[in-house]
Amino acid sequence: MTKKRILFVLLGVIMAYAAYLLYVFVLSPSNNLQPLYLIPKDAVFVLQSDQPVENWQEIRGSDAWKHLNRNAYFSEITEGIQKMDTVFNNRKNLFDLFGDRSLYLSIHMISQSEYGILYTVDLKRIAKLKMLKTYLETILNDNFTLSKRAYNDQEILEVFSKQTGNILYLSFVRNQMIASYTHTLVEASIDQYQSPTLGRDLNFLKVKGELGTSEDIHLYIQYDYLDDYSLSFATNPPPAIKHLTENYLFSGFRFDLSDPSTISARGFTNITENNQTYLKALQKSGTAKRTIASIAPKRTAVYLSYGFEDFPTFHENFQELKQADPAVFELYDKGVKDIEKFLKIDVEQDFASWIGNEIGVLQIQSTIEKGTNDLALVIKTDSVELAEKKLGFILSQIKKRTPVKFKAIDYRDHRIHFLSIKGFFKLFLGKLFADFDKPYYTIIDDYVVFSNQPNTLKGIIDAYVEIETLDTSEDYQKFITYFEEESAVFAYVNTPILYENMYALANEETRAQMQKNKDYIICFPQVGFELLPEENLFESALVINYQDASEVKKKSQFRQQQLRFDQPASSAPSYSPMPFLMCRGFTLRI
Repeated sequence: MTKKRILFVLLGVIMAYAAYLLYVFVLSPSNNLQPLYLIPKDAVFVLQSDQPVENWQEIRGSDAWKHLNRNAYFSEITEGIQKMDTVFNNRKNLFDLFGDRSLYLSIHMISQSEYGILYTVDLKRIAKLKMLKTYLETILNDNFTLSKRAYNDQEILEVFSKQTGNILYLSFVRNQMIASYTHTLVEASIDQYQSPTLGRDLNFLKVKGELGTSEDIHLYIQYDYLDDYSLSFATNPPPAIKHLTENYLFSGFRFDLSDPSTISARGFTNITENNQTYLKALQKSGTAKRTIASIAPKRTAVYLSYGFEDFPTFHENFQELKQADPAVFELYDKGVKDIEKFLKIDVEQDFASWIGNEIGVLQIQSTIEKGTNDLALVIKTDSVELAEKKLGFILSQIKKRTPVKFKAIDYRDHRIHFLSIKGFFKLFLGKLFADFDKPYYTIIDDYVVFSNQPNTLKGIIDAYVEIETLDTSEDYQKFITYFEEESAVFAYVNTPILYENMYALANEETRAQMQKNKDYIICFPQVGFELLPEENLFESALVINYQDASEVKKKSQFRQQQLRFDQPASSAPSYSPMPFLMCRGFTLRI
């Protein structure tokens, strides 16, 4: 064959291949499958990235990730991600092939105590290239072997690592590549293709639609399966997890990783239709500026705030929602009337009339009693004089009609009283406040503070008088700039103090686990969560501050919390209105 003929043949092949590529990438009809249609319905968490290569490099290069990877338990959690990274490590040409294509990472329970991870990659039109599977085979070196099998008319590739003994399962479903180190997840994904559930769930799609598209990482939480996930950490689902499962549907967050010291995420949350009257009432009642930090001690481990435009609006919405359930409203109405009849008071006039626009719960480390977890209910008042007058009247009625005898205590220019009305706060404000039963109370500045223990009130008074309050903390003031000034729900956690609180209450086995993981807990010294009403959703914000553990320990605030735990461990309080913090082998309940 002459050189001229060879040239013509070569040009013909090139043109034919170019025409093939033109058809594949431009002219062929698009028949793409949405990746959500391949995610099994029982996903607890779904992580989405439209720039997986760039996002992964950003995450793995962060100080927080490097620090956490030194922890054995965290390494176990991320084992699947690390394995995938090992397979594709230094395969720049493979990354170039995938480019910026959507990657979904979903976490599913695969047994009562174990979970697995499924990866879904949108290959788009490149999936039509017949050479793709062949190319994937060529990148595997002698350390891997490849085998194939069929499942429901789909081919599953099994990549076996001779070094680790692990098997990576891969399958190509139209334009999507699915992968997992758990074969049942790949099979469940193929089954989902035939009958998608999560991808058609209107509540999930509502949150996802509100979140929109961006170059940031997106995280979705499906609360229905959160209690199952908690079993990988605890024997039974903690009350806080049950609360979330019963009352929330989905959350979607958009992560901002641009700040190396702070993980910030914003998004949306929706709630169930049949539960949590309190949350629904908050959703309809506006927001309020958070001010309870002005009397909360610096020793506060958790500050939980509920805000509304004004209490009459919130309480009216609360009652209207209760009326929608006749049985619940009848119980509520009867309870209020029984209290009013017995004490000869008017709950609306004598209690509700002086409440302002914020109600908060504080969990504080006690400076008076070691091994205790102080809890306080704080109600902002519009009128201190009216609050004093109305509460004084209620006290006088209690003294007339009950045998309770308690003499008020004067402490540092503040008077502490005893309000013996059993079950009142649970009835009037909801079950979130059930633990405040027959409390003591005092008035500090514009706030009425209740607690089951008078020593808790003394500790709060001490902090206020000595100007050692949360709002004087530079760390707190800097941290709250990540949130709106007003909110419906706001939760703030000071992790080092919470750690000390839980350590004081834990048994010896749990203490050993906590001590072992201490640096991997306190390295996130501040955590915040916020909900803002947004039509039928809550606009949500989650912010986590990261600092090197050695720097956290230098903080005077942390050093002041060091206690000598030389007394028997006691039981933790049952109050748990917000999510708990979990580490291997123990649970931090709030």
